[in-house]
Amino acid sequence: MKNNNFVIIAAFFATVVICFPCPTEAAGKKTSPSPDASSSTDANASPATAAAPAGKVRATPFKGIIAAVDDKAKTFTIAGKETSHSLKITDKTIITRGGQPATMKDVVSNEEVRGSYYKMPDGSMEAKIVKLGPLTEAEKAEKEARRAKREEKKAAISPAVSASPSVSPRA
Repeated sequence: MKNNNFVIIAAFFATVVICFPCPTEAAGKKTSPSPDASSSTDANASPATAAAPAGKVRATPFKGIIAAVDDKAKTFTIAGKETSHSLKITDKTIITRGGQPATMKDVVSNEEVRGSYYKMPDGSMEAKIVKLGPLTEAEKAEKEARRAKREEKKAAISPAVSASPSVSPRA
């Protein structure tokens, strides 16, 4: 009987060893880009592809009031309560005002701004989308539709959870 248990345990461990690769083997199989490949990356490449080829980089939303604009460096600063953020405008940045295309010349101080940016490996922030001015009617309607849908979803979930009373069986 003891011999039978030993065989079963040994078979289990053998299966585990065979099914799961050793961590040292996995580290050897990974390919890392050569230093030459990273230095030859196109300067105009998309921030998402330049930062992580797997597409794990996401644009981070922002909103606020423009505190300063530097036309020469193509940057603008958003003043926050605790810190301010400086965002760089690139050739790939989409700038709009009231739903219509705009340019860097339209970016002025003391104006509402919202959009999204990529955080680059060097710590800088590159604007992906910049929307100048207050929300348009279409954006307000879209925001209200999302809010209504979220409330509707909450209402559909809440009664289902509370409608079923918890019954504990008594033995």
